[in-house]
Amino acid sequence: LLPGFHEFEWQPALNNVSPCCNVGIINGLSGWTSSLDDAPADTITRRYRYDVALVSALKDLEEDIMEGLRDSGLDDSACTSGFNVMIKESCDGMGDVSEKHGGGPVVPEKAVRFSFTIMSVSVMAEDKEGEVSIFTEPKPNSELSCKPLSLMFVDESDHETLTAVLGPVVAERHAMKESRLILSIGG
Repeated sequence: LLPGFHEFEWQPALNNVSPCCNVGIINGLSGWTSSLDDAPADTITRRYRYDVALVSALKDLEEDIMEGLRDSGLDDSACTSGFNVMIKESCDGMGDVSEKHGGGPVVPEKAVRFSFTIMSVSVMAEDKEGEVSIFTEPKPNSELSCKPLSLMFVDESDHETLTAVLGPVVAERHAMKESRLILSIGG
């Protein structure tokens, strides 16, 4: 489920987020601010940048979105006012993932996955009243529709570490809400 590299743009640019589109897996502890009193993070975490993963998920749905436009009798040129994308986020404990053998780094024996699902895509068409739904996820609780955003070795009851690790993800989400994604769909 690696995000592909797709050209996109945010208007206005996202606050405190690089405009670079070619971003792969990043260290989930990047951006971790620590003071002298803080203990070092006792976790390993990897994640995608939220906007890059969202673009990849939308591009995966490109055919479904175009089919939804056709089924609704809409031409893509009639959709100049933009699309609305509703997502559902989830944070799930994955249980015991301890390594029984080997000499890897000492990390918590439990893992947590933070993921999102694109629930629906709708459009405000110029010639119709209200929003027109052009995609609705048929299996919203399926593993296949769930896009992983972050994987971390941490106990799900360790709220302090979870909050710190997911802080940059939440900041990226808030930045996206204040901007508009420019992405080519269906040409």
